Amino acid sequence: MEMRFVSTGSYLPEQVVDNEFLSQIVDTSDEWISSRTGIRQRRVTIGEGTACMAAKAAAKAIARADIDPMDIDIIIVATMSPDNCLPNTACEVQAEVGAMNAVCFDLSAACSGFVYALNTAYSFIKAGIYKTALVIGSEVLSKMLDWNDRSTCVLFGDGAGAMIVQASETGIFESVLGSDGTRKDALTCASRYIRNPLVSKENTPSGEDTLDYVKMEGQEVFKFVVKTIPLTIQQVIEKAGCTQEDIRYYVLHQANQRILESVAKKLKEPIEKFPMNLDKYGNTSAASIPILLDKMNKKNMLNRGDKIILSGFGGGLTWGTTLIEW
Repeated sequence: MEMRFVSTGSYLPEQVVDNEFLSQIVDTSDEWISSRTGIRQRRVTIGEGTACMAAKAAAKAIARADIDPMDIDIIIVATMSPDNCLPNTACEVQAEVGAMNAVCFDLSAACSGFVYALNTAYSFIKAGIYKTALVIGSEVLSKMLDWNDRSTCVLFGDGAGAMIVQASETGIFESVLGSDGTRKDALTCASRYIRNPLVSKENTPSGEDTLDYVKMEGQEVFKFVVKTIPLTIQQVIEKAGCTQEDIRYYVLHQANQRILESVAKKLKEPIEKFPMNLDKYGNTSAASIPILLDKMNKKNMLNRGDKIILSGFGGGLTWGTTLIEW
């Protein structure tokens, strides 16, 4: 059993935060941000949470697929910014869209999350356990940022993307996934500190009962991606018995324009095969790939039989590259 891609959906908050706005709150400028990242604006929520946005993206994908939500067997939400420790985001989505027959769980793999979630759904379908899956990437990264830190607050945005996939007799799905925990400190954001009757407040970092913010070693992440991702792309193309000429698009995590250009250069592929929307939405972590796929789908850029590379990379460090047939 293989997997076919049925529909997509996405949701972005209405509030646009451009580089000019950021230049008023941190020492930066539109030229500084756009020349280094390609990002000119991003969407920031002023109330809608991770589950709310995930449900809105999911509802669009369900409507376009023209399926009964009760036919959905499994919901997987990739996120590193859930609204709650529990219930999980997928269960909140289930209640909102009425997919009451689905098993639901979240998956955390940072910016690789959607590719990991899609591979998880494929495994269930390939094994014949489930037939219809709803896979979502949703992030509210704005709540995890130090808005006084220009090295991080200029990069990220909020949003959600969703996809319906189903069992099929034909299709192509090949992947190369990986992790390197020895480089875990390159991208970090601590959760709750240990606080209980046996641990004094003075033993927690800074002695305060506050949460941490995203911290990133940008150059290390850049070098890791430019070295690792082209190699995994070549590996997955070989596994699928294809050539680079067979690939219609390379849909990569929308982290940085320079990264995408460097990957294209290493592969000796035209940048036109690397669609981008990071100039409008910034880095939306696990949501970036499904948001981009939905925008491409709406523009009728995706045709049956197209071979597409999906590649995510980020904290962990984690990476995942998958070749699919649309």
